[in-house]
Amino acid sequence: MTNKGHSEKYELFKDVMEHRLRQDDIRQVLNQLSLEDRDFFVETLTGTFDKLNAVLEVTHQVSDILTLDILFTRLVELTTEALRADRGTIFLNDPETDELFSRVAMGELTQEIRFPNHLGIAGSVFTSGESIIIDDAYADSRFNPEVDKKTGYRTRNIITAPIRGKDGIAVGVVQLLNKQEKNFSEHDLSLLEAMAAQAASALINAHLFEQVTRARKEETQLLEVTKAISKEIHLKPLINRIMSTTSMLLEADRSTLFLNDEKTNELWSMVAQGMETKEIRFPNHLGIAGSVFTSGSTVNIPDAYSDSRFNPDVDKKTGYRTNTILCMPVKNKSGKIIGVVQSLNKKGGPFTVVDEKRLHAFSAQASIAIENATLFEEVLTMKNYNESMLESMANGVVTFNEDGIAEKCNSSAERILEIREMDILAKKADALFMHENEWIASAIYKTVSGNKTELVMDAELGTQGKIKSVNLSTKPLVNSKGENLGVLLVLEDISSEKRLKGTLARYMTKEVADQLMDNEAMLGGQLKEATVFFSDIRSFTTLSESLGAQETVSMLNDYFTDMVEILFERGGILDKYIGDAIMAVFGTPFATDRDADHAVLSAIDMMRSLRDFNERRLTEGHDPIDIGIGLNTAPVVVGNIGSLKRMDYTVIGDGVNLAARLEGANKMYGSHILLSEFTVAALKDDYLLREADLIQVKGKTEPVAIYEVLDHAKEEQHPLLREVVRTFAHALEVYRNREFESARMLFKECLALLPGDKMSAMYIDRCDHFISVPPADDWDGVWVMKSK
Repeated sequence: MTNKGHSEKYELFKDVMEHRLRQDDIRQVLNQLSLEDRDFFVETLTGTFDKLNAVLEVTHQVSDILTLDILFTRLVELTTEALRADRGTIFLNDPETDELFSRVAMGELTQEIRFPNHLGIAGSVFTSGESIIIDDAYADSRFNPEVDKKTGYRTRNIITAPIRGKDGIAVGVVQLLNKQEKNFSEHDLSLLEAMAAQAASALINAHLFEQVTRARKEETQLLEVTKAISKEIHLKPLINRIMSTTSMLLEADRSTLFLNDEKTNELWSMVAQGMETKEIRFPNHLGIAGSVFTSGSTVNIPDAYSDSRFNPDVDKKTGYRTNTILCMPVKNKSGKIIGVVQSLNKKGGPFTVVDEKRLHAFSAQASIAIENATLFEEVLTMKNYNESMLESMANGVVTFNEDGIAEKCNSSAERILEIREMDILAKKADALFMHENEWIASAIYKTVSGNKTELVMDAELGTQGKIKSVNLSTKPLVNSKGENLGVLLVLEDISSEKRLKGTLARYMTKEVADQLMDNEAMLGGQLKEATVFFSDIRSFTTLSESLGAQETVSMLNDYFTDMVEILFERGGILDKYIGDAIMAVFGTPFATDRDADHAVLSAIDMMRSLRDFNERRLTEGHDPIDIGIGLNTAPVVVGNIGSLKRMDYTVIGDGVNLAARLEGANKMYGSHILLSEFTVAALKDDYLLREADLIQVKGKTEPVAIYEVLDHAKEEQHPLLREVVRTFAHALEVYRNREFESARMLFKECLALLPGDKMSAMYIDRCDHFISVPPADDWDGVWVMKSK
């Protein structure tokens, strides 16, 4: 038989294969062919069997594999071996994210590669559904040479085929690189398509199995951790549990939960994973976490150092390297953002859309637990605070339930009644108050039955054969529904010795008390200029929780003893105690031209005395305390306010409120003593003062200049303090002239001269903010205080 053309040879081969000839028939056909045609027939037949064997091998190797990572590896091995390619990759489509993904072993970890399913050569094949052969990769515009640059690998040629399901829809792509001998052929493409078609079902099943397994695992994990966190009612361990759970769910290296402090407008965390610090605080608009909190949008950053919001200084200080970040707002059930959860460095690559969904589901559950724990902390704090207040009260307090049985009492009640607590509690009112004191039991039962307050003024109380004069009140205790819970009994000892000799002496110097006692106390007041003094212990609630009620009262007694003595020495009048706070007045009832100086000197002496007080506490193994002081000089209403039976000599007015605001403002400025411009104007002597700010307090329209007193600082510890004051004054002037870059440099100089100066650091933050977000044209440098 003569030699045939190429197409005729294929037609002959096709006829032979389709007719399923027997061995004798094939031998007869071969005998009739020329030598060249016979070689072509044998070569084509061999290739067909190779293709059949490759397809069968795919079926054999992958039919029972349900682990996607193993399946990826096995199919790459089979296809590269069958087509004699150097390397290959299997990409599957993720319909949730419209991304093609593959997994590559990186040591002990498996890294997932993801990119939009329309990009690159793989994306082109996936979207078009057409296989392609590229003989020169660098000549194709779809090829990304950056991958070769990073890996040092040289891609010559590429063959890519879609992976289709039974419905013909593409579910992925198989891509091989660098044919070993030459370029890829049409035969290679046909073989690759056949192998891809055979592997499609296994890939689809494995992908589906992985999704179902992951969903079940995540559902189980979420259920377990939700149950676990819902049982935790203490905030700090709850935050720790939420952070560790977040890291586990996302396979992240570390996580941090920041909650918003509405009082200070700061994001804070009690503890951050991997950090030694006990608490982190920063303004709730700064950084990536601040951006997420203010915008309410999730941020997923694949490269932290390429994002302008990321602050690399933290990494420099800790030696930690932040690569990827996922940050999401935490909202309560009403949709209000209460904080931010942030995870760093997902194992194996960037955080995915699936990670975002996981974190969103978990944070929704966590927010409920956070609100419950926060509420519990508030209730517990209030309980401790109330118990501390109860113990510190001079009045006796006893509570009775709705059956008239005593449930609680303070030490003042033991003292006034001269009955031990153990003999008061669990006793019925009529058994506790008998004979001459039966009127007390009667008042209690009247309040129980009538649900109204009973007042008995200047009555006689019999105790151990003695008679005391007391004021008594019984007030009904009710719940939120108005239901009766019992009675609150308050006893005030107003015995003549206490009234005539003790009362005034506890509020002012003996000389002032003697002058006041010469005049009959009458209700009413007058407008006088005075300097109002407020002081307060910092973080008292936290301190009282750690000390306990008895130790807190003991500490307060020691502290008040030292501080009130200083006030008296300078001629001040103790107006009242407000929990751990002291309110005093200088200039009333008898004014001098140095009342403002006396008030400032008292504040300076109190800060110096506090150092000695803290040294004693440290010697006794206790933590030191810190205080803030606010002073304001203004016209105030002074007089006896109350009733004829019970009155207080006190002062009221806006001037009092401003002094209280200044005491609280010390927290923001990092100062200890703040004066208003009105007190500064009234001073006769010179002091080391630093203007702190120009503020507008809540409820007022006119700004007030405020100043920090620095005379209490030890000169040997702060030798450059006067230089700080001069530089700070210059910085403040430049700042108010809107020269924020220059002001920022000057405030940094202050911070270098006085390390840890919170006021300078605060102004640096303000400058940074105004550099990025310039203030309005009518900005006058006034800082509006939004809180009281």
